[in-house]
Amino acid sequence: MASENKAGNTATKPRETDDVPVPATLRKSLKNRHIQLIALGGAIGTGLFYGSSESIALAGPSILLAYLIGGLAIFMIVRALSEMSVEDPKAGAFSYYATRYWSKRAGFISGWNYWFNYILVSMVELAVVGSFVNYWFPAIPTWVSAAVFLVVICAANLLGVSKFGEFEFWFAIIKIVAVIAMILGGLAVIVFALPTESGAKATFANWFTVGGGFFPNGLMGQAKDGSWTGLLMALVVVMFSFGGTELIGITAGETEDPKTTIPRATNDIIWRILVFYIGALGVIMAVVPWNEIDGKSSPFVQIFDSVGVHAAAGILNFVCLTAVMSVYNSGLYANSRMLYSLAKQGNAPAYLGKLNRHGVPVAGVLTSAVITAIAVVVVFVWPEFAFNYLMSIATIAGIINWTMIMVTEMKFRKVVAAGGAPDDTDLAGKSGAEALAAIHFKLPFAKVTPWVVLAFLALVVVLMCFSPSYRVAVIAGVIWLAILFVAYQLTQAKQ
Repeated sequence: MASENKAGNTATKPRETDDVPVPATLRKSLKNRHIQLIALGGAIGTGLFYGSSESIALAGPSILLAYLIGGLAIFMIVRALSEMSVEDPKAGAFSYYATRYWSKRAGFISGWNYWFNYILVSMVELAVVGSFVNYWFPAIPTWVSAAVFLVVICAANLLGVSKFGEFEFWFAIIKIVAVIAMILGGLAVIVFALPTESGAKATFANWFTVGGGFFPNGLMGQAKDGSWTGLLMALVVVMFSFGGTELIGITAGETEDPKTTIPRATNDIIWRILVFYIGALGVIMAVVPWNEIDGKSSPFVQIFDSVGVHAAAGILNFVCLTAVMSVYNSGLYANSRMLYSLAKQGNAPAYLGKLNRHGVPVAGVLTSAVITAIAVVVVFVWPEFAFNYLMSIATIAGIINWTMIMVTEMKFRKVVAAGGAPDDTDLAGKSGAEALAAIHFKLPFAKVTPWVVLAFLALVVVLMCFSPSYRVAVIAGVIWLAILFVAYQLTQAKQ
């Protein structure tokens, strides 16, 4: 609490940690190591450990190119977000920027779209957490596991942003160690020519000699069952595996030194993708021929099973359990900050903009947790509805989010060039080329990059229409956007 000094002035304690009781404000408690690992962990999840089977089946070894292309697009999206985050670090990131540099409607749609997206992602993660627990404890009901993990993660978020950072730091460490161990183990099999259960020689030549070579299904074509396959169709799966990388921008408002930390974490995205996606899957397909990756188990389990290490299934189960906890931890953090930002914009009820003495938007945390719990109940009661329709919205919501980030970045540059940068930034008082040149962390080739990325995202949406499962997501996306537009108009009518 504040105290009176001899002169009668009110003195306040420095705002350095979550434990110092100071006036209610967001704490800049996330350190460089937190941001680095949050950014790294955000790109590694169950989509890599299990979902990579689907993408490999679509494109074969050329999936490596799909991850490189998709990774470059994601890198540019995060660079666009980081350009704004470094100059004007605020909670809510792209929702705040959409409101500030585009329109209040854009901020409403961006914020609520992202919030609902993470509600649905969290819904799925909590719904499946019981299956990982049941691997060791089959008698525990899945709903009990979901409830326990929801309460634990919710409690961790209520303790303060530094506690969230510590949780994510160690969750990410576990995932990183697992992937590196797999890569090193696979390389050892290749270098020392260790025998595999399939009898196939482990070599990188398998990329080009097995099952039709590097491009077994070409750029795009129809299989015998009428489904579309190929490199382009794999891009759809690949793009959604990168969901969560934009979390870097959300943390900017609570980072100790955003001008240093955010650029470093953002630029590291490329090597993370190279190592943890392209490197890992490249080694897997060198040890286990791509056409033997059947999707019945994780490719990561198959690579160890192929050389007789059968404990891999249990190890990966533990890694995936921590990955699920990590996703929900990140989701709850992002959602609470998004609700806080929406409330400050006037796009959400005012109570969501209140902070406790540790700088935590408690109402945002608890509201998001309760809505997620309701969504998990929907999964257990109506699984077909949840996965067919609700997850379709979550699928397309990522595209909507990335699209709005790129458009907002262009709007941001126009405002900056017109001399409209916020007064508390280094760009204040500057305009035109001088203002644009003063941007600390510029998006490369900013005049053309946003348009290239937007064209790429449009291509992904078109490709989604060729897949029955993703086609539902495109239709759901149109309906979802219409709902958001109507909701905005209704909220404005009441004000």
